[in-house]
Amino acid sequence: QVQLVESGGGLVQAGGSLRLSCAASGRAVSVYAMGWFRQTPGKEREFVAAITWTGGITYYRDSTKGRFAISRDNAKNTMYLQMNSLEPEDTAVYYCAARNSGGVLSRGAGYPYWGQGTQVTVSS
Repeated sequence: QVQLVESGGGLVQAGGSLRLSCAASGRAVSVYAMGWFRQTPGKEREFVAAITWTGGITYYRDSTKGRFAISRDNAKNTMYLQMNSLEPEDTAVYYCAARNSGGVLSRGAGYPYWGQGTQVTVSS
């Protein structure tokens, strides 16, 4: 099984920046895309951003477009999420995920591999 490990979360004031990383390891897998999702206790998990592994095509939820930037290093099997102009509403546990199939990349059900999550807290 593929193992995904997130890092880079922390506490930041509104308007600040954080860069999340997600490193993949384990058995070889043909990754089609990787993505970031976030979840606050009591709320549904929501899509943040995704990127295709070969073409580098990116997708963002509307509330993060222009503030967040997703990228990947194919050689290192690592995905990044640069988060700028953070808002308190961005506070959540952020999860990275990987999939080996296409489809609607904003749907978490299509991702079979998930990390353990990293906490992002934005204070006002």
